[in-house]
Amino acid sequence: MNVLAMPMHRFIDHRGKLVNPLPEWADLTTLKGFYCDMVLTRTYDNKAVALQRTGKLGTYPSHLGSEAIGIAIGRALKNSDVFIPYYRDLPALWARGIGMEKNLQYWGGDERGSDFSPDDAHCRDLPFCVPIATQCTHAVGVAAALKIQGNHQVALVTCGDGATSKGDFLESLNCAGAWNIPLVFVINNNQWAISVPRSIQCGAELLSDKAKGAGIEGITVDGNDIVAMFDIVAKSLDHARKGKGATLIEAVSYRLSDHTTADDASRYRSDDELQQAWEYEPVKRLKTFLIEQGAWSEQDDLNWLTHCKEVIEKVVEKYLNTTPQAPETAFDFLYEELSEDLLSQRDTIINKAMRMQGGRHG
Repeated sequence: MNVLAMPMHRFIDHRGKLVNPLPEWADLTTLKGFYCDMVLTRTYDNKAVALQRTGKLGTYPSHLGSEAIGIAIGRALKNSDVFIPYYRDLPALWARGIGMEKNLQYWGGDERGSDFSPDDAHCRDLPFCVPIATQCTHAVGVAAALKIQGNHQVALVTCGDGATSKGDFLESLNCAGAWNIPLVFVINNNQWAISVPRSIQCGAELLSDKAKGAGIEGITVDGNDIVAMFDIVAKSLDHARKGKGATLIEAVSYRLSDHTTADDASRYRSDDELQQAWEYEPVKRLKTFLIEQGAWSEQDDLNWLTHCKEVIEKVVEKYLNTTPQAPETAFDFLYEELSEDLLSQRDTIINKAMRMQGGRHG
C-alpha cells in the first residue's frame, strides 16, 4: 500500500517535515505534550507484552503503531462526551483519565478493570469491546440518547479496519446518517484484520468512502500524524456538537505488532513490509519534527523515557499487589438471580477455593 500516494489529511510527513502549515492550536508546548503521551503509552505497551510473556497477564493486544490515534482521541474529547472503545484503545482511555492499572486488570482476567466508578470523571465511557463491531451499535444508542438529552455532548466509537466489513458497522453508519445523531466513528486502518490484509477486505479505495452510502461526512487522515489526527477529531466532534451530524474518520496506520500476543504475524506478512512500515510510525515522526524545531533533544528523550519507566513500574506494582477477586464473583456479576443449580455450583467453587487456600470445607 502506497500511503504517500493516498489522498489524506496530513501536516507532518514521515520524515518529520511540514507538508502543510500547522493549525493555530498546534503550538510546540502542545505537541511536546502529545509526544510525551505517546512515549509513555508505548512504554506501557512494551511492559504489558513482557508481563504476558512471563505469565503475569493474559492474552494482550498491543497498540504499537496506533499511539497517535489514541492520544488524539483522548485529548480531543471533552469530559462530558462518551467514548466507546474497542480492544486496542489503551492510549485513548488513559488520556481520558482511566488508570493504566485498569487495563492490566482487564487483560489479567479481573472484571474490575472494566469498572469506571462513579467517582471517575469519565464513568460513562464504556469498557473495552472484544467482539468485532458490536460496539458500533452501542455507540448509536448512546449518541441517540445524547441527542434526546440535548446537552450538546458527543459519542465517539473506534474500530479496526476489519470491523468495517461487519453488518453491525454498516447498520450503525446507516442509523447515524438517518437519525442525524452526534456520533464520530474512527477506524484504525492498521492494514491487517488479524491475518487478512486490507487489500482483500474491501474493494473501495478508501474506507472513508463508506460514509457516502450513509449520507455522512467521511475523511481519510494520516493516522501516524498526531497533528492531523487531533485536528480532524476535534473538528468532527465540534461538527456533531452543533447538531450537524456524524462523521466517519479513517485513520491510516499500521499494526507494528502481532494481532495479539497469541498471534504470530510473521506467518502471513513479510519482514520487508514491516520494516517499511516502521519508517512511517508516529513517535519517531513527531520526535524528529520537535528536535528540528529546537523544542526537544536526545537528552530530553532519555530523561523522559527514564521517567516513563518509573511510572509504569509503579502501575505494574499496583496491579500485581491488587487482591484478587473472590472466585464466586464469576456468578455474582453475571446473573441477576441464581437458580438452585447455579447456587450449588457457586458453593462448589467457594469450597474449592477454600481448600486451595488451606481453609476447611464449608
